Amino acid sequence: MDIERIERVRANLRRRDLTQLLIVDPLSIWWLTGYYTEPLERLLALYLPLDGTPTLFVNRLFPDASATGARVVSHSDTDDPIPMLCDAIDAARPLGVDKELAARWLVPLMQAGAAANFVLASDAVDDARAIKDAREQELMRIASRTNDEAMAWLAEQVRPGATELDIAEGLLATYRRLGAQDHSFSPIVSFGAHAADPHHEPDATPLAPGDMVLFDVGCKRDGYCSDMTRTFFTAEPTEHQRAVYDAVRRANEAAEAIVRPGVTFAEIDLTARRIIEDAGWGPQFNHRLGHQIGLQDHEPGDVSATHDEPVQPGMCFSIEPGIYLPGDMGVRIEDLVIVTEDGCEVLNSYPKGIQVLG
Repeated sequence: MDIERIERVRANLRRRDLTQLLIVDPLSIWWLTGYYTEPLERLLALYLPLDGTPTLFVNRLFPDASATGARVVSHSDTDDPIPMLCDAIDAARPLGVDKELAARWLVPLMQAGAAANFVLASDAVDDARAIKDAREQELMRIASRTNDEAMAWLAEQVRPGATELDIAEGLLATYRRLGAQDHSFSPIVSFGAHAADPHHEPDATPLAPGDMVLFDVGCKRDGYCSDMTRTFFTAEPTEHQRAVYDAVRRANEAAEAIVRPGVTFAEIDLTARRIIEDAGWGPQFNHRLGHQIGLQDHEPGDVSATHDEPVQPGMCFSIEPGIYLPGDMGVRIEDLVIVTEDGCEVLNSYPKGIQVLG
């Protein structure tokens, strides 16, 4: 078990006036204990009391968990794990549960009166995971450097006859050649007007002369995710295209420039949004500015107008303004940043100036 991480979660529980938490998210369990397995339909749960030894509930089909240092309670496919959970939970007190607790476990716990009441308390773990320690920050840097290298490969694939799907399907082998293990999300490859759809799924569309090309891609390396977007040209951009691109680039760079401890997520979003609004495309920037990232590509805590919490050192999130003009074009430029003691570190070094490929 990682005692420092467990104590950070416990501190968050104290602030919530909670004395116990049931965690079922496999990544959060791994982050706290070093134990990982995919439970599928079976129960995997970590019961974390405010004091004392945590209890890990595992099916006997799962790998041995004794090395975690937790108290291990095992069960078989024919056992009902609900009574086992009830034995560990303090029925006289509220129980915090995480957002991944399925109804097939939650409802029986409620019916059994396992706790005084049930409280959604994912933020006790989510807020702790949001602050990356030094090792995690280095893993985020490595994943983003890998993504920078992959973006260079992607740019080389933009040639006559290539399709969106051809390029997207070739990316995983490139990630693995560069040392990553997997995508952190399905890659977005958009030619021409397809880029006006922020979440376009690559298809068999071939590159047409003069198309703009948008790549939004990320890899997972040693458990940590990267995420970056770049938009390219395949012909000299028109004045209109340059204006749209310039507005997005300035919004991206201005937002990154104000990131420092104490600045709120909402202020960062507003900084980028005002630049795009002043350029005349406010309604065409139709999503939040960014999202936190780490073990998962999208982690709780977005960079948006409604998130008034201040950023803290160790937080890692995306800055990804965009302008989307249906039937015409779309531009998005995205980097990841880590908040430092007096500013931020931009994890992506792939150039953001206008690039004409071919």
